[in-house]
Amino acid sequence: MRILLWHVHGSWTTAFVQGPHTYLVPVTPDRGPDGLGRARTFDWPDSVVEVPPERLRDEDIDVVVLQRPHELALVDQWLGRRPPLVYLEHNAPLGDVPDTRHPARDIPGATLVHVTHFNRLMWDAGPTPTTVIEHGIVDPGPVWTGELPHAAVVVNEPVRRGRTTGTDLLPAFADAAPLDVFGMRTDGLAAHLGLPPDRCRTQDLAQRELHAAMARRRVYVHPVRWTSLGLSLLEAMHLGMPVVALATTEVTEAVPPGAGVVSNRIDVLADAVRDFVADPLHARTIGEGARAAALARYGLSRFLDDWERLLKEVAR
Repeated sequence: MRILLWHVHGSWTTAFVQGPHTYLVPVTPDRGPDGLGRARTFDWPDSVVEVPPERLRDEDIDVVVLQRPHELALVDQWLGRRPPLVYLEHNAPLGDVPDTRHPARDIPGATLVHVTHFNRLMWDAGPTPTTVIEHGIVDPGPVWTGELPHAAVVVNEPVRRGRTTGTDLLPAFADAAPLDVFGMRTDGLAAHLGLPPDRCRTQDLAQRELHAAMARRRVYVHPVRWTSLGLSLLEAMHLGMPVVALATTEVTEAVPPGAGVVSNRIDVLADAVRDFVADPLHARTIGEGARAAALARYGLSRFLDDWERLLKEVAR
């Protein structure tokens, strides 16, 4: 099968393109948002092929995976036709929740796919055919060592996104353990929060380097208030890290008892960070539970099987 999709979400796409198909990704000279082409910081197989927009009319395409509202207009403009459509929604709704109307409601014949049951619950999709295919992770292996008594956090643009990503909560966690915050545009975070540099270090790494760096930290902290379900949380669990997370959106489903500490009480979460940092053996035991839970629910083979069934149905 030949599948057209835009490079929008690098981590999710890394799992999706492990399937048995050819994946066409638009590429433009400026490699802008509508033409990023192949990822440069993720490992993608050769089955992911860059195609300039002007060549798409000549390509055989079995299914288009839309991920943003404006991509339907690009399909009409660049292909001049509409192959079978899947609209993949990565995000929880913003705005008038729970009455936010999903843009796929207005696309005739499209199938809407959510990545979490929470998202499906919160978006108003009306009569649009809708399903959930939960995340799958390319397993980085049980490489956690926890040798550094620090807490890892992964978040992009924490200063700009503020309360959404729980940036304002980081000082409470920094009081419990030194924070190593990984992600894009994290520069200046410590100064923004009024934290000493040694309590809040930042770094932007490629995925293969990120996993190795995360695994050296004792515990993973997920302070996000409102998101779909952070893939970095699932990646940390795959690594064998104990996790400490807000009990928001889909987290209570993803992190069962024995895999970490989940609560909406910041004092409880900060105390959990202190406990993990102080007791490496306890951290290892809980991290093993986190990995087992992640493999059982978010394994790559289940993810690819779910997508294979849907793609065949839609293409048919």
